[in-house]
Formats: sequence, C-alpha cells, structure tokens
Amino acid sequence: MKPVRALSIRQPYAELIMRGIKKIEYRPMLTNIRERVYIYATKRPGHPDDWAKMKMQPGDLAAGIIIGTVEVCNCTGEQGDYKWHLKNPKRLRKHLVPDNHPQPSWFRPF
Repeated sequence: MKPVRALSIRQPYAELIMRGIKKIEYRPMLTNIRERVYIYATKRPGHPDDWAKMKMQPGDLAAGIIIGTVEVCNCTGEQGDYKWHLKNPKRLRKHLVPDNHPQPSWFRPF
C-alpha cells in the first residue's frame, strides 16, 4: 500500500531520517498517525550548525521533493513537546514532485 500522507522535513534532517540516524521528529503537536508516510524535503534549510555537523551546506542535498518514506510508529511526550518515533526509512529510487502544495507538517502530496 502506497503512503497517502507526506511529512515536511527540512534538510539536512530529511537526509538524516533516510540514513536511519534521526529516529525522532520533535513537533509541538500530538499525532495519532501510525503508518508509512512520504518524507518531503522542504526548500527551506535547517540551522547552519546542523549542516556544519554533516560537513555540508544548503544546496548539497535535494530539496522541494519527496525523497523517501518512513514509518511513524509512536508518539510520546507532553503538550507542546512531542516525539514522533520513526523507523524503517526507505529511499525512493526516483524523487517525486508533489502535486499538492506542501504544508508545515502533514499534507497529501497526490
């Protein structure tokens, strides 16, 4: 079954998810979604310090496209500080351009 939702993530964090390094996504809101979702690498880059840690800079990684999928398997934490638990990332062989306009968190890309 193909994912129907996409999660917007800034680079380089989207890449860290695809590499299986980043297994927690911190968000201010609770999610009840427990399924495989697309990972949309946003056009807006993450903090410069995080790029430096990876010895990269904005523009080195794909942005503005869907780069893979991941399973959202749990959500823990407290109001305003939730941890969305991610597992089993799968990189797409060919990047996808969403038909619908990306949103800050969840959106339906097609």
